Amino acid sequence: MDTATVQRFEANRHRLASLAYRLLGSAADAEDAVQDTFLRWYAADREHIEVPEAWLTKVVTNLSLDRLRSAMMRRERAAGDWLPEPLLDGDPMLGPADTVEQRESVTLAVLTLLERLSPVERAVYVLREAFSYSHAEIAEILDITESASQQHVHRARRRVAAERVVPDIDPASARRIVEAFVDAAASGRVERLVALLTDDATAISDGAGQAGKLLRYSAPERIAAAVRAAFKPTPAKRKLVGGSPSMHAGVINGSPALIATFDDRVVGVLVLDVHDDRVAVVRGMANPDRLRRLSEEWRRREHDDPLIESW
Repeated sequence: MDTATVQRFEANRHRLASLAYRLLGSAADAEDAVQDTFLRWYAADREHIEVPEAWLTKVVTNLSLDRLRSAMMRRERAAGDWLPEPLLDGDPMLGPADTVEQRESVTLAVLTLLERLSPVERAVYVLREAFSYSHAEIAEILDITESASQQHVHRARRRVAAERVVPDIDPASARRIVEAFVDAAASGRVERLVALLTDDATAISDGAGQAGKLLRYSAPERIAAAVRAAFKPTPAKRKLVGGSPSMHAGVINGSPALIATFDDRVVGVLVLDVHDDRVAVVRGMANPDRLRRLSEEWRRREHDDPLIESW
């Protein structure tokens, strides 16, 4: 393959990856879909491809849909035992962030909601809301009619709008929110944490991959007790991560987050959905497989001073 052909693909790589990530909710799966797209591009009769960008978009979209429909992926995501893979603010895989719709489409809240849509509804919603494709273009990409595209996006918007969260948090605000949460959690006083939570708050944890399923909590008092217990350092917890981590404030998928790091790798995150200055959802993730890309991005960056130097 000549250099110009490779460069043509590479010019589209970040866009294709951000599309696949929104469809799949997994950076690892998105990377695989993009690599498979490259192999199709390599094998294609490129002289007959009039608009390479459109061709590549169609291929990566349909490869992503094939993955969503696969029996293995359906089993992995059965019964809601799945969380999207978190990405650090500024990761190119997050893609366009110029509009509210684009920023919203990559939040963990919306990526989780998209799991309730059919694969085609999910694809139509992402192509329309995040990438501003016309219904005619979407129809061509998915081999459906324009009318079907309009119906799919209408249903998807209605379902997402019923529960969606639009954080639009800047780094300074995120840090203030996380500082308040950490201060309350480290204080030993559960009532301080309860005061930061909404009355209908929920919490979800992947149990660091040890539990075999997601751990779920409801009611502010139960969530506060679980967070307080998680914040209490123990020799077993330090052994699990290899030592005593530091705690940083950050932004993950557009939401305030507490990022625990040790030896320049991310060992855990708490991502907070905020409603009216109170925390509505806490998502805890410490499974190393889910944090691989986030750790890679973390190592490339400079960081503010930690909130907690050594936990």
